[in-house]
Amino acid sequence: MSWRRTPLLPAAALISLLAACSAPAGKPSARPAPGFPYTVTNCGVTTTYQAPPHRAVTMNQHVTEVMLALGLEKSLAGTAYLDDAVLPVYRKAYDSVPVLAKEYPSKETLLAADPDFVYGGYASAFDATAGRARPDLERSGIATRLNTESCPTGRSSFADLYREVDEVGRTFGAADRAEAWVRTAKDTVAGAEKRLGGVAPVSVFVYDSGDKTAFTAGGKGIGNEIITRAGGRNVFADLDKTFGDATWEQVVARRPEVVVIYDYGTTTVEQKKKRLLDDPALREVPAIRNRRFAVMPLSDTVLGVRAPAAVDKLAAQLHPAR
Repeated sequence: MSWRRTPLLPAAALISLLAACSAPAGKPSARPAPGFPYTVTNCGVTTTYQAPPHRAVTMNQHVTEVMLALGLEKSLAGTAYLDDAVLPVYRKAYDSVPVLAKEYPSKETLLAADPDFVYGGYASAFDATAGRARPDLERSGIATRLNTESCPTGRSSFADLYREVDEVGRTFGAADRAEAWVRTAKDTVAGAEKRLGGVAPVSVFVYDSGDKTAFTAGGKGIGNEIITRAGGRNVFADLDKTFGDATWEQVVARRPEVVVIYDYGTTTVEQKKKRLLDDPALREVPAIRNRRFAVMPLSDTVLGVRAPAAVDKLAAQLHPAR
């Protein structure tokens, strides 16, 4: 790692820079909007909003759907990067928002949208090598938020999802809508757990992708809690990551009863099944021997508004008799 000494700034320039860094996010108005100023700390970054952002850009599907679930499409100046199809209930709203890029937009494309707020789903949304690091954007007067599942520390739970939606709602002056969504989400999760009624959990291996190694769901992401609440036991819950690599020898040794395939991208579910079924090393794994597969869209399994319904969806596949 190379280190570089930062040159000292002249006093006048330093005062100007400090003033810019401390400037509140959001466009101020003569009379503060209800609930403002609002201060929130997100992944170690503290921001004070004097008013709701009005030209937001979302990068990654699950954060886009958080905004749409709160009815904030008119606050969006652009969006980018779908993993799979937008939920039908959000399609009309989604179609009203400019799509800046199929995947991540370049910094130039992002800035051309004139955003005052950028909301990223994964840490890669704020890739420093692409000029999109949070400090870089904030120096340009653009407030930022990273979905809390991608914060560097901690495990994600439904409590974190509820806080995510609440904080986004408050940031955009839609606290009442966020509260209503959280109430409904809690009822959805409670209803799914009640239907399971203490059923014995089945062991689950998540197959996201991979050939030489298995890219799977670890214990830090909300996907792990979705599995648990749906009556499963993630065989790689001890992997201290949201996603990570496991060896195929570990998969064999842990003998999962069900494989949950994450569906997204250009590799189809059938291609993923074939890769697993054709591997002689996996032949005696119970899930492979019995051809027990469940399928979940990737957007259902990350920290976003699909997660509560995903519990019921996965439970129906793990415990079809319930």
